[in-house]
Amino acid sequence: MELDERKLKILKAIISNYLETGEPVGSRTISRYTDLNLSSATIRNEMADLEEMGYIVQPHTSAGRIPSDKGYRLYVDAMLCEKEKEVESMKEMLLEKADKLETLLKQAAKVLAVNTNYTTMITGPQYRSKKVKLIQLSEVDETQLLCVIVLEGNVVKNRIIPLREPLGKETVLKLNILLNTCLQGLNLTEINLPLIQKMKEQAEEYSMVVSDILDAISQAVGEEGDVEIFTSGATNILKYPELNDTQKATNLLYALEEKQQLGELIAGLPAETGEQHGIQVYIGEETPLESMKDCAVVTATYRIEEGVYGKVGIIGPKRMDYEKVVASLQSLMNQLDGIFKK
Repeated sequence: MELDERKLKILKAIISNYLETGEPVGSRTISRYTDLNLSSATIRNEMADLEEMGYIVQPHTSAGRIPSDKGYRLYVDAMLCEKEKEVESMKEMLLEKADKLETLLKQAAKVLAVNTNYTTMITGPQYRSKKVKLIQLSEVDETQLLCVIVLEGNVVKNRIIPLREPLGKETVLKLNILLNTCLQGLNLTEINLPLIQKMKEQAEEYSMVVSDILDAISQAVGEEGDVEIFTSGATNILKYPELNDTQKATNLLYALEEKQQLGELIAGLPAETGEQHGIQVYIGEETPLESMKDCAVVTATYRIEEGVYGKVGIIGPKRMDYEKVVASLQSLMNQLDGIFKK
């Protein structure tokens, strides 16, 4: 007999309460744990049906019920299905957002280059927060475990972890619950030895797997990924005689083309400031790159949300029209603010 929605909700409430307390669960308890608005008598009848169907058992006369193996199996399978749907939904959402953001930043760089007649660059978002938002484990096969780590700001990191032996769906689910219960909302610095020891004790025979997973999380959360940089108007620098010298132009174009030096430029600039958009001007020797010592660089900071920010930069001759450049940057920042708020 297939379970209807009401029986499923009651079974889920019984299992959830039993997992929390370790005590048999009665009908009055269930009436407080569900949104069914049913009387205790009706819930008792449903529990009697669930017992007859083999999903729950009554350990003692006049006591509450506890889940059977069959009940646990239904609960675990349903949870796994829900988790898989959640992960797929999150992946689709993140991919869609990333694609839209990349298109927006490329277009912003192009518009800024046209409006100022200088060279522009915009970095993809950087993330200051290192807090763990979600951990999702999935068995790739009997020898490999996929660990998906979602950080605050929806930064996604993936790691493949070698397995010494197959785990099985139920074990993976238990490890998922353990990891998220213990680590959700924590920064890397807060994952300390007492917490690690506690998790390994709770994992029992799978303590080595937990250790491997924690190592993977530490590496993923601690790493600084390459910053994506979008540029536009690179040839605009050739319009200015002081930058049109063959060697200077070659060095500048190389820096703009290869992007590695631009990454070094961004890394050499001060971090995000508390000022609105953090507009900064670097002239000649103030710029961190040797290839830009004859240039001026004006930067601003855009923010998608708290802890998620990026840099917009305009590169031109030292005699650039600073008033126009700053006004253009402020206008773009205001437009981006409006888009990100939506």
